[in-house]
Amino acid sequence: MPEFFGLAPAGLGWLIAAAFLGGLVRGFSGFGTAMVFLPVAAPILGPFGAILALTIMDLFGPLPNLRRAWGSVEKPDLWRLLAGCALALPVGLWVLTRVEPEVFRYAVSLVSLGMVAVLLLGLRYRGAVRRTMVAGIGAAAGLLGGVAGIPGPVVILFYMSRPLPVAVIRATILLFLFFFDILIVGYMTGMGRVSLAGAALGLALALPNVAGNWVGGGLFRPDQERLYRAAAYLLIAVAALSGLPVWE
Repeated sequence: MPEFFGLAPAGLGWLIAAAFLGGLVRGFSGFGTAMVFLPVAAPILGPFGAILALTIMDLFGPLPNLRRAWGSVEKPDLWRLLAGCALALPVGLWVLTRVEPEVFRYAVSLVSLGMVAVLLLGLRYRGAVRRTMVAGIGAAAGLLGGVAGIPGPVVILFYMSRPLPVAVIRATILLFLFFFDILIVGYMTGMGRVSLAGAALGLALALPNVAGNWVGGGLFRPDQERLYRAAAYLLIAVAALSGLPVWE
């Protein structure tokens, strides 16, 4: 059978479906692309291949909203988050080079399931927030992003607990994840982990991902937010469970 990007048609089909569903979840919940895509992509592409495809693919989704987000974000907090992330991200990537691919898959699935559990339980941080704490959150996100390819949960849970306008929270999360993608591509390039074929695959997957974002955004109705969040949690949980190596 013919191959595309070095993949059999069945494998590419799963990646396209995961890219679309990841975009769909993000479109009506504001997050979740990595938690849907990585559990499906990791067995097909391996840890670094899956992260590269996700990162290239995910760079395009937020582009139309960057200008608005830049006007809403608290820039000092964003710089602190990114500074902490930039320091810890290479440590996480180094750890990833030292573990077996199965460990990466367990980490992705368990982090995703943990995120869903915390959101369902309504757990939030209620204490005071200091500048050093914001940088520490960025470092934790960078470390987790390097080891498991999922930097979002730490930042999302932290900012969802803060008494800030929704526009500021969404802008902070969107811009942090966008700049994280740029950082991790830079680090992976320096490590020799970026290939032309992998980047091309990420570009190709951007099409179904953007389509999913568009459909998800069009389907979203504010008065039914709980229904959409429940659907997002279900899709993330199904993807995370399907990605566990125990089924092989």
